[in-house]
Amino acid sequence: MNYAQLLFPDFSLILSGYLLCRFTALDRSIWQPVESLVYYLLFPVLLFHSILKSPIELHATANLLAAGVLSGLAGIALAYSLPHWPWLGRHIPRRDHAASAQVAFRFNSFIGLALAERLAGTQGVLLIAVLIGVCVPIFNVAAVWPMARHGERGFVRELLRNPLIIATVTGLTANLLGLRIPTWLEPAVGRVGAASLALGLMSAGAGMQLGLLHRGKLLAAGVLGIRHLLQPLIASVLARLWGLDALQTTILLAFTALPTASTCYVLAARMGYNGAYVAGLVTLSTLLGMLSLPFALSVLRGA
Repeated sequence: MNYAQLLFPDFSLILSGYLLCRFTALDRSIWQPVESLVYYLLFPVLLFHSILKSPIELHATANLLAAGVLSGLAGIALAYSLPHWPWLGRHIPRRDHAASAQVAFRFNSFIGLALAERLAGTQGVLLIAVLIGVCVPIFNVAAVWPMARHGERGFVRELLRNPLIIATVTGLTANLLGLRIPTWLEPAVGRVGAASLALGLMSAGAGMQLGLLHRGKLLAAGVLGIRHLLQPLIASVLARLWGLDALQTTILLAFTALPTASTCYVLAARMGYNGAYVAGLVTLSTLLGMLSLPFALSVLRGA
């Protein structure tokens, strides 16, 4: 499988946003309102639709869900603990850590869905949809918590007003209740989702300042190492412990090796943190996915 080809659309949109913002009249004054539109309207619609459109069979995938959630919780714990590691911790800016910890455990669900379809067809899509539906609310809450805590904002208040949290929780609830979007409304909702993905990635490129990664290179190495190396390794161990079959193991390994979510940038920027630094991490994660996906699906699955 050509992973570079799979990841190229996301990377090209990030690059397009960067070039447009730096070398055309479409500067930051244009992209800041776009970020708000994506964060408060387009992405929430996309998340809600993505979770709602695939039925979640919890009983049939209990072991896969357990392994996926546990690997995610391990990633969250590792990301949170970075400032407390010997020697490394004192070189990590706490504010940048609060914004970028999410990079270590969040994932690009659209790349995941496309990859699952290529690996295992409809069955693969259904399995990864279950993981997405259950993990997105958990991971989004985990992404908001360090920023709300560091910014001394009320955590519950931040959750209740966060449009990404609201969309994922309501989507999961509606899915479990068996609700569906009416057929006549599907095309319009799908177009909103497509717009949010393109504009979100281009906004990340527009806000990117790769020079900032040099200032926080140890933090970048930490969160990206957790995302692209430790998460697949943990998933491989859990797949054996939970006795997952070959298909479930493949989907779990793919899920844990995905590039981080493009919404990491939007969330950090809208909560008043260093969005440019997080945008650089999103870009690097997209590139590293070309290494972590073959590692997970070839080396770890073969082992």
